[in-house]
Amino acid sequence: MNTFERDGISFRYSENWSLETEDDADTGGWAVTVTSPETGFLMVSLRPDATHPGDLSDQALDTLKSEYKELDAENVTETIAGQPALGFDASFLTLDTVITCRVRALDTFAGPLLLMAQVSEYDRETNDPILRTIIASLNVDTD
Repeated sequence: MNTFERDGISFRYSENWSLETEDDADTGGWAVTVTSPETGFLMVSLRPDATHPGDLSDQALDTLKSEYKELDAENVTETIAGQPALGFDASFLTLDTVITCRVRALDTFAGPLLLMAQVSEYDRETNDPILRTIIASLNVDTD
């Protein structure tokens, strides 16, 4: 297993998954995407410019709705890394493939954090459990 660590946020991910980071100089935030060899991926984005985690979740849902008119979404609240996480579970069709997307947002000491896990029907059985394990390994500093 590999470990990603930055700004008090860490998680473990599979060695055969790739990791790509991107900094946002305007907001002081960053995003990291962990991608499976197939279609599954997890994007973790620190957004210190956001006022509330719920705002991040709402923005993500609005963006997905504008891109996928047939999107079905259900609001979800759960605990991730010991913190309340607001978000939604969504599914939509793209290129005749059902995509499952889970979005959660939570507070950290460094600012609101957005998580987006996505997988297609083709590799859901293999990669959804791995995505859930990565998210379960998430640790965040809260003070």
